[in-house]
Amino acid sequence: MKRLVLIFFVLPICLFAQTDESDTLKLQARLSLSGIFQGGNVQTVIFRANSDLSYKLWEKWVFKTQNSFVYQEFGKQKADEDILSLNFLYFNPRKKIYPLLLGFVSTNFRRQIDVRTLLGGGVTFQLLKNDGNWLKIALSSEYEQTEFNNDTFNRAAYNGTQSIDTFRGTIWIKGKYHLFKRKLIVGHESYYQPSLERGDNYRWRVDLGLEIPLTKYLNFRTNFLHTFESIVIEGQRQEDSLLTFGFTVKNF
Repeated sequence: MKRLVLIFFVLPICLFAQTDESDTLKLQARLSLSGIFQGGNVQTVIFRANSDLSYKLWEKWVFKTQNSFVYQEFGKQKADEDILSLNFLYFNPRKKIYPLLLGFVSTNFRRQIDVRTLLGGGVTFQLLKNDGNWLKIALSSEYEQTEFNNDTFNRAAYNGTQSIDTFRGTIWIKGKYHLFKRKLIVGHESYYQPSLERGDNYRWRVDLGLEIPLTKYLNFRTNFLHTFESIVIEGQRQEDSLLTFGFTVKNF
């Protein structure tokens, strides 16, 4: 819980959740905070922070970092404390087709993942860009290393090792749309990641957000996150869902 409080105060200072790397602005920053707290006989804490920052390094190079933190506690027992950092380097993203490099780092308390890293590259296809609305599809390939703190899995073929490495392919779909004269903003980002070596090793994730602008720089936000992993520690469920409510702060 002390770490939760620290991140709650430090994260807004460090990082200002979905920006468009194809935009002409030199710097775009967004921060979303959402969660639930319930006291009384059973204390419940659910907290999620998402930050998204795009920065134009040079004329044709853009760096983008997306970071999220999730914490859940039920009856003063920690259920989740997860970190996800997605980092991209784009070349000439104002084109309809442009290449990218990526590097990811994540942890997952419930799934007993000490650390997971991915390094790779790919290409993005811009399908729609009009009046603040945009839709993109990206294809990439990565090398992944995952370190668990357990060696017994739901698929016996992986038992006996705490490290699983593989090459993956990824299909990304992401977009943002302004509806009802910009009174409602819909944003989504999803991906499917199969292993290129093992057919039983794959995962997918869907992240959907609805925002209502309150001021130019502040939105009310509802967010739904659903994840699936085919390889999990024995006894764990493969799917997780999280629904939160909060606010988004942005600089544009």
